[in-house]
Amino acid sequence: MARGWESKSVEAQQAEASDKSAKPRPPMSADEAARSREKESLRLSRQRVLQQLEVSQNPRHRKQLEDSLADLDQKLKKLQG
Repeated sequence: MARGWESKSVEAQQAEASDKSAKPRPPMSADEAARSREKESLRLSRQRVLQQLEVSQNPRHRKQLEDSLADLDQKLKKLQG
């Protein structure tokens, strides 16, 4: 019974996701698209730095990663505000 419930939940999630993707979005201007790409790039870089920070043992490397993280946060804040 648990497997049936789980598969129905997955089916419901997939149906919901396809409903969301079916809704057309208004077209972006070139500036908006560039800004969106830059924001996504910064977000992914931030995620990578956080992952490296979790495993880093060297204090100098950790400091460098923390500085990079602060810089990325500042750039993201500037893009959002």
